[in-house]
Amino acid sequence: MIDRRRLMLTAVAVGALPLPVLAEGEALAFPGALGWAASTPGGRGGRIIRVTTLADEGEGSLRAALEAEGPRIVVFEVGGVIDLQRRDIRVANPFLTLAGQTAPEPGITLIRGGISLRTHDVIVRHVRIRPGADGAAGKSGWEVDGLTTSGAHDVIVDQCSFSWATDENLSASGPRFDGGDRVEQWRTHTSRRITFSRNIVSEGLSNASHVKGEHSKGTLIHDNATQVLIVGNLYAHDHERNQLFKGGVHAVSANNLIYNPGNRCMHYALNASEWGDHPWEVGQLSIVGNVTRGGPSTRADLPFLIVEGQGDLDLYVHDNPAQHAGGRTMQELGVISDREPKIRRLSTSPHWPVGFRVRPSSEVEAWVMAEAGARPWARDAVDRRILEEVRTGTGRIIDDEREVGGYPVVGETRRLFVEADWDLASLTRKDGAPS
Repeated sequence: MIDRRRLMLTAVAVGALPLPVLAEGEALAFPGALGWAASTPGGRGGRIIRVTTLADEGEGSLRAALEAEGPRIVVFEVGGVIDLQRRDIRVANPFLTLAGQTAPEPGITLIRGGISLRTHDVIVRHVRIRPGADGAAGKSGWEVDGLTTSGAHDVIVDQCSFSWATDENLSASGPRFDGGDRVEQWRTHTSRRITFSRNIVSEGLSNASHVKGEHSKGTLIHDNATQVLIVGNLYAHDHERNQLFKGGVHAVSANNLIYNPGNRCMHYALNASEWGDHPWEVGQLSIVGNVTRGGPSTRADLPFLIVEGQGDLDLYVHDNPAQHAGGRTMQELGVISDREPKIRRLSTSPHWPVGFRVRPSSEVEAWVMAEAGARPWARDAVDRRILEEVRTGTGRIIDDEREVGGYPVVGETRRLFVEADWDLASLTRKDGAPS
């Protein structure tokens, strides 16, 4: 096991390609890995498991590979659509690398389900997850995340695409108060050391099958989650949770591009009714270098950041240009509470990943549009449409995937995975090709 207390990252620019090393000589998870989770080995050194079928289960399936035990690198010898048939894949065994970049074109897309990570040391890259409403009746209880961590730690989700969830598209969650009476115990039982980087998080379904009704949600970071980095993602057409940080969270949100948020953009909320008799914890947020542009579904008085509920917040905010569709500047901060929370404005970040260098906001839109999402070298029709809507200021929040063409229909493709063509430590091709 790596002793992460002794690891120190060398300084690395966001998105840089060189593979820095750690103090003990351990490489980063992959070139450009960022955040407190950057040192995770994932499945490095483990056995290679080949996905050879698009079937939902059985020998050679993705489900079997992700549910397997022991350190493992999951690669693909098949491309196309995997129908999860409304059964999420639950990953309970640690030390996993899911290498979607190894799939032949058009890559791998999961529909009618998602992935739940309930373990540690996991890397997920270059897959698309598009659960959809699947014809379920409104408020019928078909509530599905794209990808969520539940009590997980040392997880990186990088360059993936998420859309059409009926709960959150991409989240870090877990129990609020497990492990004892002290916050230090709670924080070792919920998600921690999580990086969400360079993903497309789009079109959470609004009035679909969630039992609460409206539920177009981007990202939820649950109460007491810590050492969370959200960087370089594109959020588009999500009504709320672009991103939502719950009570006591310690997180950094940097260099994200947010387009057409509906009723909430950035959001912090500690709700007293959810905390009961537990003492409230002060949240710590650093929000730096993000770019927000309103769109057709954005409410006219939407502020960039809303602080809601009863909890206090230590807040570092810097260089976050935010405009409505017509160019009018968004109000920076709005408060919704029956007990005015104490918001302590800080001049520096209260916590920061070692070696992380943020980009100025002037560079963010071009960088995110070029880098975000699964397989940016060969995006699918959904991601291409989303990016075009961001460029042109069009599109809207939707209720059903059928409003924008429905589930993808692509043929199955095949290509052998040849180990000699790949650097197995970083899962990059030796010839420099993207896949």
